[in-house]
Amino acid sequence: MARQIADLNVEVRTGTGKGAARQTRREGYVPGIVYGDGQEPVSIKIGYNYLLKHLKAGRFLQTLFNLKVPGQDDVHVICRGVQRDVVKDQPTHVDFMRLHDESRIVLHIHVTFINHDAAPGLKRGGTLTVVRPEVELEVLAGDIPDHITVDLAGKVIGDVIHINDAILPEGSKPTIARNFVIANIAAPAGLVAAEAEEA
Repeated sequence: MARQIADLNVEVRTGTGKGAARQTRREGYVPGIVYGDGQEPVSIKIGYNYLLKHLKAGRFLQTLFNLKVPGQDDVHVICRGVQRDVVKDQPTHVDFMRLHDESRIVLHIHVTFINHDAAPGLKRGGTLTVVRPEVELEVLAGDIPDHITVDLAGKVIGDVIHINDAILPEGSKPTIARNFVIANIAAPAGLVAAEAEEA
């Protein structure tokens, strides 16, 4: 399931350098830059509270945005960095990279587990231990998945779930070649203690 492309409204920023950036922040904006796709970089500014709302929503660095700049054509971008104040932890600068829908990019994608009720191991009191809540995938910019899915149906205590067990979106592939572990079904503490006593 591909994500809906959200709009991100920014304005062109005039002036460069630290003085201009400080003035931008005093006016309630966060300075930024848009680069890439063989075009000239464009200095922008984005409303501080507006940016904060998007940052708090989560996955800001994994989201493809439709960047809207007054007087210019919309362009698809992805955030490549948010600089923060070392003391206040407030955003002080943001970098966006332009993308074509056919561009291939590397992102961390959230892992969603389904069918907990159909896993005998969990019914017996086992616990799902998530090793990687996100996995790094190479994906198409025009088809960034919201998540990847792991089906827990039939999983028993002791089962180990690898990346090859996950349902990956078409056109995406892990950046790590080996079949790495995403999660496992661990035995409940009581069962582990009982087995240790028997041994």
